[in-house]
Amino acid sequence: MNRQDFPMLEKDLIYFDNGATTLKPKCVIDSMVEYYSSYSANAHRGDYDISQKVDQMYEGVRDKVKKLLHAARSSEIIFTKGATESINMIAFGFMKYQLQKGDEVLITKAEHASNVLPWLELAKDIGIKVHYIPLNEQHELTLEAVEKAISPKTKVIALAHITNVVGDIRPVEEIGKLCREHQIYFVVDGAQSVAHLPVDVERFNIDFLAFSGHKMLGPTGVGVLYGKYALLEKMRPLCFGGGMNSIFSSDGTIEYKDLPTRLEPGTPPIAEVIGLGRAIDYLLNIGMDQIHQYELELKRYAISKLEQLDNITIYNKDSQGGIVAFNIDGVFSQDAAVYLNHYHICVRAGNHCAKILKDEFKIQNTCRISFYFYNTKEEIDKLIEVLQKSKDIFKIIL
Repeated sequence: MNRQDFPMLEKDLIYFDNGATTLKPKCVIDSMVEYYSSYSANAHRGDYDISQKVDQMYEGVRDKVKKLLHAARSSEIIFTKGATESINMIAFGFMKYQLQKGDEVLITKAEHASNVLPWLELAKDIGIKVHYIPLNEQHELTLEAVEKAISPKTKVIALAHITNVVGDIRPVEEIGKLCREHQIYFVVDGAQSVAHLPVDVERFNIDFLAFSGHKMLGPTGVGVLYGKYALLEKMRPLCFGGGMNSIFSSDGTIEYKDLPTRLEPGTPPIAEVIGLGRAIDYLLNIGMDQIHQYELELKRYAISKLEQLDNITIYNKDSQGGIVAFNIDGVFSQDAAVYLNHYHICVRAGNHCAKILKDEFKIQNTCRISFYFYNTKEEIDKLIEVLQKSKDIFKIIL
């Protein structure tokens, strides 16, 4: 689907590492080049034509993100470096001042480091408790498990919409309802979901959502923090400087600007935001439902083929995201990835920044295939062909 739009796919390459970062269509690359070559001024600072064009293009992307997420207003969209910075802003710019010692934050052992480490650090800072909601036998999260884990001290539930190893799609709408009923803050890591299926922050009752541009056809170095306006109003900036203040004087008087500018200090990643906006246009033109259905079709096809190989263990056959975690029996995952690379097949190997998932998997490292809409069944057939020859793996990699 749309493979002709991706310069990287002109190479002899099968790219199955979309969970780490996606390839970029030419229109995204061109939009950033156009900024640098045609109107490369700063944002929110100039009174001349090209600077005003920058403002128009930059702020226009906020409207595109609003549309993508079905947010209530554009001022609920904050541009950040990525999902990691967004979650840190939630933890240390908001939760640090709303939670008290002994309050509980619920996560799972399948979360990415970006949705684990900030909460563990906050526990050190202010004495909150981080508890892990149990996963089922398929290493997936159920609504029943979430409901059972809630206690009177639970103040935050922070979960990935789609996990980056198991690939299970969490029931976020139902969890959002639970959070509303119990007056719990609902934080969603959308790094693996916003690019792959429809997300509706209002319908899902999401208080905060984080995602990165580079995992959805956009450039690196840019991401989004979504927050309900009333909550963002209470958020304290983690960084201070130009652009986010209205007044400051030598006597210590400071007045900060309104949202969203107050939370975006300094020169923003202008070209990256413009590239992100073009990526959103591209995705919405295809349709998020269509992307999800096609990825699911690819995953089912891949599972059916992998199951025919007697030396492959699959760890997440039934999850509904476009991710397959597997190992070649008796082969270290990094060795398997090096072997596949010999045939120009790119997969991820290791713990995938989900280091405590080993407590559930009982295995530390896996190979991960993560699909996107430009992958094909023919590429999967090539993978299977190479895996069929993997009994000779050490002749290749040594």
